Amino acid sequence: MTSTEPLVDSSDSSHSSSAGPDSSADPAQAPAADRRRWFALAIVMTAAFMDLVDVTIVNIAIPSIQREAGASVSQIQWITAGYALAFAAGLVTGGRLGDIHGRKRLFLIGIGGFTLASALCGFAAGPEMLVASRILQGAMAAMMVPQVLSIVHATFPAHERGKVFGLFGAIVGLGAVSGPLLGALLTEWNLFGLEWRPIFLINLPVGIAGLILGRRFITESKAPKALKLDLVGVALVVLGLLMLLYPLTRGRELGWPLWGYVSMAGALGVFAALVAYERRKTARDGSPLVELSLFKVKSFAAGIAVQTVFGVALGVFFLVWTLYMQEGLGWRSLRAGLTGVPFSIAVSTAAGISVQKLVPRFGGRTVLQAGALLMTAGVLIYMGESERYGTSIASWQMALPLVVMGVGMGLIVAPLTDAVLSGVPREHSGSASGLINTVQQMGNALGLGLVSVVFFGVIDEDLGHDQLGPAFVNAFQHALGWVAAVMAVIFLLMFALPGRGARDAEKVAAEGARATASESEPALMG
Repeated sequence: MTSTEPLVDSSDSSHSSSAGPDSSADPAQAPAADRRRWFALAIVMTAAFMDLVDVTIVNIAIPSIQREAGASVSQIQWITAGYALAFAAGLVTGGRLGDIHGRKRLFLIGIGGFTLASALCGFAAGPEMLVASRILQGAMAAMMVPQVLSIVHATFPAHERGKVFGLFGAIVGLGAVSGPLLGALLTEWNLFGLEWRPIFLINLPVGIAGLILGRRFITESKAPKALKLDLVGVALVVLGLLMLLYPLTRGRELGWPLWGYVSMAGALGVFAALVAYERRKTARDGSPLVELSLFKVKSFAAGIAVQTVFGVALGVFFLVWTLYMQEGLGWRSLRAGLTGVPFSIAVSTAAGISVQKLVPRFGGRTVLQAGALLMTAGVLIYMGESERYGTSIASWQMALPLVVMGVGMGLIVAPLTDAVLSGVPREHSGSASGLINTVQQMGNALGLGLVSVVFFGVIDEDLGHDQLGPAFVNAFQHALGWVAAVMAVIFLLMFALPGRGARDAEKVAAEGARATASESEPALMG
């Protein structure tokens, strides 16, 4: 598609500069190529931010959707769960499709489809159409999101990725909290009398701009050898995730039926069958959906474990936090959204400096463990503040624990991404980034499922309306205790990550492997 553009794929390590392959012949091309790289980064980061916001923006508008669209409780459940299910089920497939057909191509298909699905959500004629459009939106996000890290991995050389992942971590932190705030503003403003619909329609100008600029500034990259889509692997991944995530999503609403437990247990069998099949597929034609050899890379295997458990902690915290403020304390959606601003600023700031300043000085594992300890401390402070002030707690009294938690999260999100991908061969970057996002979504889903136990499980359903506030406060404190315990587990898991010296050696070995691969790439591509 655009392989002749000046922007170079960093996998061609025979060119040590960030300019295009002809930069040695024409030095004037170097600044232009450098600008193109950063334009491309801005485009993919904007798309990642759009997806992160869309995951959380809906929750704050649910009362408006239920009132204006006449959606039932079950339909409301699917408006939120349908996106997550389609997103998680398609992530690994989206990453592999990018490896096969080109990451730029899949990114453009994804962002175009995501924009179209957003329009369908915004103009939905009824709740059924909204549910279907949200599922389509999640599927398109699964095509778009894995390409973000793959494009970064293929566009920037190793020595620049620390800075880039720092920016990515800042975007993650900002997107995670700004969604509810943006949703609250758009809903309360009721623009043009459209009620909740602007929360989806806001994606249209952003998506259209990303599609147009992406075609111009993003350079195509793909795996250096021809791969095939593993359709059996796709089917097993989708089946296993649906069997696991659907009961977790609907379990509480349906009273945790027996078939849900059977389905979740059966999902383990499906994943075991997937591993066995992928091993045979690798031996047969070397084109599996899940590249099992990635788990032989210590940084990847350990980072994936941390990413999964971290997703559990975030899944529990963000949902119970929203319920605590809006249902327990009776705050309006706008006040709840504004309360999260200190957290958002702390995450973004800490993520921005963690990789650029702290990791080179102290080492990635040390910074990650410091982040886990700070998040644990922030959770414990929040528990104390909530118990001390009860239902009369003010937003400013939440600022200290939220800032401490935010700094801790910022010290985790950016270095963790770098740690997971640090030793991954370039040709498998799409599969690796798809797995990163998939396990994060699985962790979030597990966390959301645990909310029924650690939060709703301690609330008496027969309480009167005037008793619900204190009950929600107590349930929030109980849930925070679980979050603190999960963060302690994450701290221990981080000991499995490579230390500073081991990580440097691993990166040197990985770069040597990439250099060897790049030398043979013309023969493979020719």
